[in-house]
Amino acid sequence: MRVTVDKDLCIGAGQCVVTAPDVFDQDDDGLVELLTDTPGDGDAEAVRDAAHVCPARVISVEE
Repeated sequence: MRVTVDKDLCIGAGQCVVTAPDVFDQDDDGLVELLTDTPGDGDAEAVRDAAHVCPARVISVEE
């Protein structure tokens, strides 16, 4: 799995951080920070869920 984010389009909702806190964080402006672009198998479902709940659809997951 490989994860990318488009920080320029992020609206700072924070749903990714709530859903997959080991993979996503927020910077001082509240925008998404990707902690790892290759999360382990244990985070895969949470990352998929985070991409699904992101209101701005800035998270891309490549299997």
